[in-house]
Amino acid sequence: MRGTPMDPGDPRLLFDDTSAGGDRHGHSGVGKGPDVYPGQALLSDPMSNLAMVYGSSLASHGREMMDKNLDRFIPISKLKYYFAVDTVYVGKKLGLLVFPFMHDNWEVSYQQDTPVAPRFDINAPDLYIPLMGFITYILVAGLALGTQNRFSPEILGIQASSALVWLIIEVLAVLLSLYLVTVNTDLTTIDLVAFSGYKYVGMFVGVLAGLLFGRTGYYLSLLWCCVSIFVFTIRTMRLKILSEAAAEGRLVRGAKNQLRMYLTIAIAAAQPIFMYWLTFHLVR
Repeated sequence: MRGTPMDPGDPRLLFDDTSAGGDRHGHSGVGKGPDVYPGQALLSDPMSNLAMVYGSSLASHGREMMDKNLDRFIPISKLKYYFAVDTVYVGKKLGLLVFPFMHDNWEVSYQQDTPVAPRFDINAPDLYIPLMGFITYILVAGLALGTQNRFSPEILGIQASSALVWLIIEVLAVLLSLYLVTVNTDLTTIDLVAFSGYKYVGMFVGVLAGLLFGRTGYYLSLLWCCVSIFVFTIRTMRLKILSEAAAEGRLVRGAKNQLRMYLTIAIAAAQPIFMYWLTFHLVR
């Protein structure tokens, strides 16, 4: 009855009767199937499936075309060869760059007409050491400028860009010289970049010695590194440029071979010149 007080002890107050819940809301769920998730109707459509398959195939085809065109301008597959190094190779190659006088065999090893990876042959050119040498040279140059209160991001950027520009000019000059002399060689542009980049090792060694021991230490260490890189370049490039005569052990004769010999000496002599030009102003 309305207004009749309810007994607090009545157990019916402790539990809510939900048995009628289904009847109360039962009419709202009549005729509904299972839950439909977003995109389920789209996936069940055959035309949508066909469009997705076509889109994925088109994307994969575009990726293949991009990789093919990129490899044509930037030979990524070839660059992987020049970075196939390990710790043992790096240690031995640095020792060869600093002390090349006792090394006898300078020929690159081949396996089925393909040069083996640098980590298996100390004579193979690589790009890891030139790249790390360039970066270390820039860092040491910044340190040297900082000790002289001449450091600024602009000056460091000029130092890095000038070293890079001179490297590009050197490689282009060598390519032009090889073309004019008509040298039949297996040297590639990346090989020339690698051989020209080895001088950065002697450059940062000279600047570091200048920071530690003054100008005397700079000149002594740079002189040693210049002689080492000259010998290294001569013995490496002569097998590439003078391959027709050197590979057969014949003497270099004739005007054409004389030009090749002079070109080899010129490339080797250019390394100490660049090493001094790009470092002398960093030590005071």
